[in-house]
Amino acid sequence: MKRVLIIEDDIEIVHLLEIHLKDLQCEVVSSQRGDEGFTNALDNDFSLIILDIMLPGMDGIEICQKLRAKNIKTPIIMLTSKSEEIDKVLGLEIGADDYLTKPFSVREFIARVKAIFRRQKMASHDAQEGMDKINHFGQLSINIETRKITLDGQRVDLSPKEFELLVLLSSHPGKSYDRKKLLNLVWGYDFEGYEHTVNSHINRLRSKIEPDMGNPTYILTTWGVGYKFNEDL
Repeated sequence: MKRVLIIEDDIEIVHLLEIHLKDLQCEVVSSQRGDEGFTNALDNDFSLIILDIMLPGMDGIEICQKLRAKNIKTPIIMLTSKSEEIDKVLGLEIGADDYLTKPFSVREFIARVKAIFRRQKMASHDAQEGMDKINHFGQLSINIETRKITLDGQRVDLSPKEFELLVLLSSHPGKSYDRKKLLNLVWGYDFEGYEHTVNSHINRLRSKIEPDMGNPTYILTTWGVGYKFNEDL
């Protein structure tokens, strides 16, 4: 049974989501305060976190930032009653996996949850097949099963989306992906209009693995298209 944490101060929304998550055979834990929810997320293992942005005690943006800073990789679906673009962009760039703006349909919510669970299952299957397989590209080593990245023998800490981008690109050296395609593949569905968040993630990824940001070794820019992994390594 999957365990889901809901951090939401609207008790009616909590009850509604609980009903439908339990229909998906999920065990549900809820917190109505941000600080309590953050502690819950740190102290327990969950398959998914449903996180509201506007919360007492600690807001959802801060919770997401702090969880990712502590290398908590649990998928996060962010909720908000706001419709401003900055909230969606910020949520994606700090490591949220998906985003729903209130009011949202239950059908859409269930579809997003199922999509995340499918991706988890596929990732687990792929990791099992590639058990202990380490890919080497020059001084860069990628262990997909343990999610361990090393550069010159030193551990490199990546956010979940940075890791997924690196694995996707390095699994197909020389293949160019445009930003829209990367959004679709890495975030799970098409965030049309938010291609610039890919640039942000690529820049942060490069800052962690590239010896020279001005002359990248691993992740190359395909001018007029997008990005590719260096096929000559």
